[in-house]
Amino acid sequence: MELAYTIQRSSKRRKLTITVERDRSIVVHAPEGTSDENIQQVVESKRQWIYEKTGHPQKYKDLPHAPGKELVSGESALYLGRQYRIEMVKTGLSEIQFAHRFLIPATQGKKQVEALREWYIKKAKEKIVPRVRHHARELGVSFSNVKIVDNRYRWGSCTVKNNVNFNWRLIKAPMFVIDYIIVHELAHLIETNHTPKFSNIVRAQSPTMEKAKAWLKENGQLLEQAI
Repeated sequence: MELAYTIQRSSKRRKLTITVERDRSIVVHAPEGTSDENIQQVVESKRQWIYEKTGHPQKYKDLPHAPGKELVSGESALYLGRQYRIEMVKTGLSEIQFAHRFLIPATQGKKQVEALREWYIKKAKEKIVPRVRHHARELGVSFSNVKIVDNRYRWGSCTVKNNVNFNWRLIKAPMFVIDYIIVHELAHLIETNHTPKFSNIVRAQSPTMEKAKAWLKENGQLLEQAI
């Protein structure tokens, strides 16, 4: 069976690595100049490992059905690791407010989910960006730019131009999980590959690393849902 994969080449990369994304897609990260033939040989040698990763019963199982298109009172939405009750407000409210529960204008109709998504993105910018700056100072690294992005199958990424990107859905996770993802991406500015040195850097700055990884393994699918 032919394995389908995409290739990302970089002049900064010294080693060839293979990652399996949450949507089961296979990405090969290769040094610039690596031939397609060499890449194919490495992929073939890792075929069994790739099959095991794509068949993982927890991390890659199909998502449950997303909630309905409209929000109703009594449902709940996830924010910073906790579920908060949704309350639809019929009058006197023009935008979503949060006060230990979500207050959502009932007049928004079918646009309520989109409004909640925009609220999440706004909060992600408010809370994640300052944490990125804090951890960069602690690690002694400099990044070019930080962005909150819509990338359903990746929590974060570090580009060859030293930009760091974070999925807005992370705002639904507890802060210790957000901190772990931030540290993980910033650590790539020191150590490109997932070496023992890389793990030591992350663990030193994020002592709850294993707890965060366990939380994501168990709850990652919740973050991907519409609400």
